Amino acid sequence: MSYSFVIPVLNEQDNIAELLLAIKEKFPDAQTIVVDGGSSDNTVPIALPLAHLLLTGAPGRAQQMNLGADSSGKDYLIFLHADSFPSFGQAFLLEVLSQEPAWGFCRVQLSGESLAFRVIEWAMNTRSRLTSIATGDQMLFVRRDLFLELGGYADIPLMEDVELCKRLRASAKPLQIQQAVKTSSRRWETNGVIGTVVQMWWLRLAYFFGASPHRLWRTYYGG
Repeated sequence: MSYSFVIPVLNEQDNIAELLLAIKEKFPDAQTIVVDGGSSDNTVPIALPLAHLLLTGAPGRAQQMNLGADSSGKDYLIFLHADSFPSFGQAFLLEVLSQEPAWGFCRVQLSGESLAFRVIEWAMNTRSRLTSIATGDQMLFVRRDLFLELGGYADIPLMEDVELCKRLRASAKPLQIQQAVKTSSRRWETNGVIGTVVQMWWLRLAYFFGASPHRLWRTYYGG
C-alpha cells in the first residue's frame, strides 16, 4: 500500500524540520506533502529540502489539506499536524493499511507531563472511541478514492475534521488504532488547562447544535 503524509502548516518553523526528519527515518517509503498557508516565518525554506512536495495556498487547514490530497497519487492519505508525532513506524503502518480500512485514526497522547494531560487524553480518546469522531491531532487516515468521492474536507474554517468524520462514518466504520500519536500540549499550556478544555467543549457543543463554523472561528480566534 502506498501512502502520503499531508501536513498543513502555518508558521511552524520550530516543529516542521523535526517532524519531516522523523517521518523520513520511521516511514522511508512515505511521500511527504507539506502545504503552507502563507507562513511569515521560515517554515517554507526549512521544509522545502525535506519534503517531497511543498505547496502553497490560501490559509485555512481544510483548503490546505484538500490541496495536498489533490497532489497525491497514493492509495492512502494520512493527515498529520506539524506538532504531532506517530509513536510507531512503517512496519506497523503497513500492517494496518494491509487490512484495507476505509478510514481510521489513532489514539492521542499529549506531550505535557502533568496528571491533567492524562485526564484530557482519556476524555479525548473515550469520546473518539464512542462517537467515531476524531480530531486533527489523531492522524486521520483515509483511502484516497473515498476521500475524493466524498468531496474532501468541507470549505469551513473550523470543525473541518469533525464534519469529515461524520460523513466518513456514514460510509464505513473507522479502524481505531491503539498506538498513539504524541501531539503538543502547547495550546493548553499557553491558554491554561481549564480554560482551554471549557472552550473546546463549548465549541464542539455549539457546533453540535448547529452553530456556524464561521461564527465559531471568529469566537475562537477573537476576530
